[in-house]
Amino acid sequence: MEVNVRLTAREADVLRLLARGRTYAQAAMELGMSAHTIGTHVKSAYRKLDVHSAAAAVLQAVRLGLIL
Repeated sequence: MEVNVRLTAREADVLRLLARGRTYAQAAMELGMSAHTIGTHVKSAYRKLDVHSAAAAVLQAVRLGLIL
C-alpha cells in the first residue's frame, strides 16, 4: 500500500521538535511563533497522518520517512 502524505515544511519542523521532547511552548519559542500556532500545525499533521495524538503523529511521520 502506497501512502502519499505530504507535510508542510513547518509541520515537519514542529513534529521534529516534539520528537526531541519539546513542549508546544518550547517549540513555539524556537520557531518564533505562538503555542497556538504550533497546535494548529500539529492538528493539521494529525489529519494528514490520520492520527489522534502528537505522539502518534511523530511516530507515523517517522515510519513514513517524513521526519528523521
